[in-house]
Amino acid sequence: MDRYSDMAILLAVVDARGFSPAARKLRMTHSAISKRVQRLEDRLGTQLLLRTTRTLSLTQTGERYVQLARPILEDIQALEAAVVHESEAPRGTLKVSAPNALGQYHVVPALIDFMRLYPAIKIDLTLSDAIIDIRHERIDVAIRSGTLADPSLVAHKLSANERLVCASPAYLQAHGVPAEPGELADHSCLKLNFESRFNDWEFRSSTSKAIPIEGAFTCNSLDAIRTLCLAGTGIARLPRYMVNEDVQAGRLIPLLQAFSGPSTSGIYALRVAGDYVPARTQMFIDFLCERLLFQDLP
Repeated sequence: MDRYSDMAILLAVVDARGFSPAARKLRMTHSAISKRVQRLEDRLGTQLLLRTTRTLSLTQTGERYVQLARPILEDIQALEAAVVHESEAPRGTLKVSAPNALGQYHVVPALIDFMRLYPAIKIDLTLSDAIIDIRHERIDVAIRSGTLADPSLVAHKLSANERLVCASPAYLQAHGVPAEPGELADHSCLKLNFESRFNDWEFRSSTSKAIPIEGAFTCNSLDAIRTLCLAGTGIARLPRYMVNEDVQAGRLIPLLQAFSGPSTSGIYALRVAGDYVPARTQMFIDFLCERLLFQDLP
């Protein structure tokens, strides 16, 4: 318990920007506060604070310690609150990560509604197409698409992740409509510029192999690929949730649907496996599952 209280005292000093204001807030003496911080530094074997007569600042190690300590204390506070006041609304910071396009199209709107329901919960959202280490970054809920096989993560499936090969009417008029997957070799295909299974355009056929694709444009953004596809630059394979409205409006035409098998990819809400799940984390996962983010898609 003393270790956690030393951690809390350090954060109080950092937030108050000094020993004296922290001592007043915690109703302790300046000397007691200083000794507790010194004890923490001695136990860790490193300096966390740089002290002068006029200024107080964190060392590089201190900054990292405070960054990691803050969510730990919030989890402890949330755990104690859940035990003592089970009927109270959940609170604390909820760290969420999602891919850029999926986040913009569906996760952000879901978070807006969630925040209205639970105003005491603070949201820390990271949108990135890079695979984030959920444990290292202390992410509470990660929204991901694909096929999952990590036993250290608990996955809640939200939806299938159907992908459509499509092109604009202008592109098809200029370059023709591919009648079978092998003809894609004669077309300009738009793909991501980093290693990703998203670039494996798989079709149902006798060989059941991914079709190699080439084109004059690659980038790291599905939104940019969609924009290029709408502009008639090439053929793209995009998630249905991104292009459903474009297809319905006739701006994009689905291709090679006779060769499309059932989707083996899904969209999931992930959390690190463990016995203790903060109330805010479980409530957000339940919210996503009940909302069924993509229930409006055919």
